[in-house]
Amino acid sequence: MMNYQEVLDFLYTQLPMYQRVGKVAFKKDLTNTLRLSESLGHPHEKFKSIHVAGTNGKGSTSHMIASVLQSAGFKVGLYTSPHLRSFRERIRVNGEEVKESFIADFVNHNKLIIEEIAPSFFEITVVMAFEYFSQHQVDIAVVETGLGGRLDSTNIITPELSVITSISLDHQDMLGNTLKDIAKEKAGIIKKDVPVAVGKLPDEALEVIRQVAKNNQSFLSEPGKELNFGGWNSDLSPEVLKLNLETVSRSIGLLKKRGMNISEEDFKNGIEQVVQRTGLKGRWQKLRSSPLTICDVGHNEEAVAWLMSQIGNINYKNLHIVWGSVSDKSVEKIFPLLIKNCEYYFCAANVPRAMKVEVLEKWAAEFGLSGNIYNSVDDAYRKALGNADKDDLIFIGGSTFVVAELKDL
Repeated sequence: MMNYQEVLDFLYTQLPMYQRVGKVAFKKDLTNTLRLSESLGHPHEKFKSIHVAGTNGKGSTSHMIASVLQSAGFKVGLYTSPHLRSFRERIRVNGEEVKESFIADFVNHNKLIIEEIAPSFFEITVVMAFEYFSQHQVDIAVVETGLGGRLDSTNIITPELSVITSISLDHQDMLGNTLKDIAKEKAGIIKKDVPVAVGKLPDEALEVIRQVAKNNQSFLSEPGKELNFGGWNSDLSPEVLKLNLETVSRSIGLLKKRGMNISEEDFKNGIEQVVQRTGLKGRWQKLRSSPLTICDVGHNEEAVAWLMSQIGNINYKNLHIVWGSVSDKSVEKIFPLLIKNCEYYFCAANVPRAMKVEVLEKWAAEFGLSGNIYNSVDDAYRKALGNADKDDLIFIGGSTFVVAELKDL
């Protein structure tokens, strides 16, 4: 029998993991997930669920919905990916991370079928989450997709509600080169007669979603007027709140229409304590006040453009940006978005997919960004802290893996 650490080593080394190796880990159908689920008696059929997809915002939206439901007294499962610090972050019940003993037992008991099916890392973690939620008899689980939607391992569920937060260009090598193609993949989570809430989408993507919703006789909730969230005392940053609150509000409205008892007070309390209730990290997260230090996991074009505009709204003396990327991101589209008038600290996270610092340095020179390269995220971060005055701003981002290695997280 393997212990917890041995089980993690087995999962990370034996199974292809997208976060580490990229595209080769992406499976193009649901066969493995369905076979694994069948071997466990279809645990995903034993609880209600909410399915959340989107290019950006799906993680924070999932956490916000989960927090509101917890506030209303429901026992709530939450499945998200990737994790930042610990594998256990991926699977939670009422904000509490899955126990090491459950993970070890699950893999030990199912090792033969895992070796027979040879699933990806993501396929096994999805089924592990569903089994955990089933055993804990959750009232409802909020399930975030990994990549896309149609062929994502999470897409074996039939939820109470589908949510698509945003659609922009990302993972084109797997999801398609146009917004319409990507919208078709995300729209794959829309199920017959199940309502769907969408965030602000580009017209060509919205057109696809409307057609798929119509074909499935699914009620479609589109953005209305922006909510006034001034005066909300949330532990989430106002920036993240503003991006997702209106979509979350309509999502909760649709759940109420389906008979879930959620009051205005539950909604307010849930939104005020998202981080406290769910443990959300890395979304416009303030790490220090002096110098003001902020990190964010956003890494595609839409997210980076938004991050740079948020930085532009802050009063600071000098700007220091600790930046790393992964090798399969289109840096030629990302780098033109980066603020030029600042000091960069280029680094690579300790994962095989990380872009080498020499490559980052080459791109930086091409786009007129000045800075130095560092051996690790920690080296880059410590140098930025050492160089910054109390009125300066330090921002850390470019990749989930860069943020994950921050000691201050």
